[in-house]
Amino acid sequence: MNMNSIMASQLRSLQSTVQLSVMNKALSVNATAVTDMLQSMQDQPAAHPYKGSAVDTKA
Repeated sequence: MNMNSIMASQLRSLQSTVQLSVMNKALSVNATAVTDMLQSMQDQPAAHPYKGSAVDTKA
């Protein structure tokens, strides 16, 4: 194996490692954002679709 092929192999390995690291960080940030969003939704009561409004029951 010559030096160029060794360096190319190491570069591919480094690129793969960096891509995985960036993807892992992005997934972590997105998971945190989703968790925060879900927790904020639990704090707000959901409005009932028709409770408190007049409903016409005559045909």
